[in-house]
Amino acid sequence: MFKTNNVASRIFERQIRTPAPGTSVHCARRFYENLVPSFTIYDVECPDHSFRKFTDDGQYFISFGRNHQDLIVYRPTWLSFSCKEEDCDNTHELPSKAKRFESFFTQLYVKSLASCNEHICKDFFLYMESNRFGIFATSTAAQIQDAPAVDGAIQGIPSIEKITFHLLRLEDGVILDEKVFHNDYVNLAHNTGVFLYDDLLAVVSLRYQTIHILQIRDFGNLVDVRAIGAYCREDDELFINSSSQLLGNRGDLVDNGIHHDQPNSNNSFLSGIKQRLLSFIFREIWSEETDQTQRVQSLKKKFYFHFPDYIDLMIWKVQFLDRHHLLIKFGSVDGGVSRNTDQHPAFFAVYNMETTEIVAFYQNAADELYLLFEHFCDHFHATSINSLYMNFISSHSNNIHALEQLKCMKIKATNFSQFVKKMLSSLPFNCQSMSPSPYFDQSLFRFDEKLISATDRHRQSADHPIRFNSRRQPNILKFKIKPGPEFGSADGRSKKISHFLFHPFLPLALSIQQTLFLPSVVNIHFRR
Repeated sequence: MFKTNNVASRIFERQIRTPAPGTSVHCARRFYENLVPSFTIYDVECPDHSFRKFTDDGQYFISFGRNHQDLIVYRPTWLSFSCKEEDCDNTHELPSKAKRFESFFTQLYVKSLASCNEHICKDFFLYMESNRFGIFATSTAAQIQDAPAVDGAIQGIPSIEKITFHLLRLEDGVILDEKVFHNDYVNLAHNTGVFLYDDLLAVVSLRYQTIHILQIRDFGNLVDVRAIGAYCREDDELFINSSSQLLGNRGDLVDNGIHHDQPNSNNSFLSGIKQRLLSFIFREIWSEETDQTQRVQSLKKKFYFHFPDYIDLMIWKVQFLDRHHLLIKFGSVDGGVSRNTDQHPAFFAVYNMETTEIVAFYQNAADELYLLFEHFCDHFHATSINSLYMNFISSHSNNIHALEQLKCMKIKATNFSQFVKKMLSSLPFNCQSMSPSPYFDQSLFRFDEKLISATDRHRQSADHPIRFNSRRQPNILKFKIKPGPEFGSADGRSKKISHFLFHPFLPLALSIQQTLFLPSVVNIHFRR
């Protein structure tokens, strides 16, 4: 749309020209090529907090106290100061007051979430944009690694005495509701074990292999909708218990010892979700062949031979695809609590919560699933319909430059099967793990994704600034982001980790560099 880089000319051109249908937002985002965080305040004076992220609508900035018990919420504000001298252009030195953290952020409140024997899970936070609710988690510190497998728990999964999810109204810090899990294990790192879609919340209990579906009501209540695991339908437990009583009564009438040695029904049956999975696999293999002899041979090779492996599968991770379908990742017990699951065999299943049926099943090296991932990646992100900014995150299914990068990686891969496993290892996606900042839009800027990206992750810090070049003019530098001290660290051998927090729409970002045994260095990058 725009023929010039001059911002005044672009505004005039926007007034007299109409973009193509469906492209107005993308055309408006091109103004970010002119509005970049090109100025940096190094080593800002700031409170000793653990900074988490901006909310997706940019209204709040979330941080946690170093005591791991306090939540501190800020309102992002824009720097403003007056200059009394004659020469007050952009080269003028900022006053000392303007270089403080408080010049950019206004503290709204401090809220104590954790009790004396609990701590806040600082890697976990979910935001419900429509109601401006925040979901936080606290837990007791100790993990029991060799906890006994009682009451249906899985052996080999650690146990945490108490995990509490807090639903908070971010406007004033009022706790609206809480959900507590006792002697359970939920993977909270980077929101791995919890997924929020609109007003539905999925919590994966690894220890009890149950997917808890909760609904967040407008007035701030967490309501149990269903639990998927041992049972799939609401009346499954009632039906099984009634059947067990009926069998028990028959055993009393016919006292011949046949039923007395039957195992307890709670232990003799597979879980409901496992039954659904095995039934789907069996029917799929059955329908592949029409000849009865070939069908039996196929079942022996593909189903009965792998039956013990299917029985041992456990739920690793879950995400919503829409309000009715879940993408469930299955794997071994070892991979369920491992940081790196790439080396463990894994399977993906699509589960319909309304019909309680498995509608698709793939291995983690399936070409069919990879093609769906390559062409319809945005469908796996499953962003809320109420989100204003999350729908513009670059992916290889909506951005030609990201697609070219993926195809280049595919060409360079020596083993296609391993390449597919590596790509699909990110599924299911972590909820709200991507920054919607326009400076990560690959249609506008080029940057080194090994050093910085939209994904919320700590990365090894580089000694040189990270360059953001124009995508349309590859040799034109738009701005630079440099974490750490302005003139570098005196000790170049120490390992340094950086974390970047970008505002969803303002030219404002924080870089936080952490070095072992040294205080963190916080830089603020903004447009002056």
